[in-house]
Amino acid sequence: MAKKIRKMRYKILPLTITMPFGDTQNTIHPTLLWDQQNIILVDGGFIGSCPMLDKELLLHGISLQQLTGLVLTHHDHDHIGAAAALKRVNPKLQIYSSAEEAPFISAQEKPLRLCQAEEMQMTLPPDQQAFGKAFCEMLRRVEPVHVDRMLHDGEYLNWCGGCQVIATPGHTPGHISLFMEEASIVITGDAIALENGLPVIANPQFTLDIEQAAESMEKLLAMKAKTYYCYHGGIYSPT
Repeated sequence: MAKKIRKMRYKILPLTITMPFGDTQNTIHPTLLWDQQNIILVDGGFIGSCPMLDKELLLHGISLQQLTGLVLTHHDHDHIGAAAALKRVNPKLQIYSSAEEAPFISAQEKPLRLCQAEEMQMTLPPDQQAFGKAFCEMLRRVEPVHVDRMLHDGEYLNWCGGCQVIATPGHTPGHISLFMEEASIVITGDAIALENGLPVIANPQFTLDIEQAAESMEKLLAMKAKTYYCYHGGIYSPT
């Protein structure tokens, strides 16, 4: 009976959001951290994904207005694209990120991903120019949002039985992941993606520091967590 009560104290739920971009369908997996005091969403999805997020949350009996926090693992469009819209729907929502990512999320500095895309656009072959232009335009449409609280490497939060912030730079300089200690779950953001059910570096062609990204992925895998919740690819269970 004691174990049953313990499991009911919180829920850590992977969500699924699918949206089109051009001729492709992109599927992402934000994570919901839900306990007696907090309802935290980890990463918010694309521009325009609020209706799909609302639909997913309603499956669990939760509305967007009930969210207490939004953790942004980094400033890529598919993670922060809906953040400003979520804040409008729910003004009390607290936005969390690393100190390194906050200036890009709030547009105090030009997002590194946009800088990279604009540089790549100048060297794309003719048959990829249209896609590259559309990608740059989409990045420019991402609305900035104020970060209410900075998270730091090693910081311990009391969410869902204990949550530790882990610096996992590489994909972007200030990327963070979360270790849910009691549940032995790592929420990877883009520090790990899954391809054919196996862990890989997420979008290596866009990763800003590939060596750091490899080190961050190995760092998370070395933790030997029971389960890894990957934003791209879903759930990975090593054992």
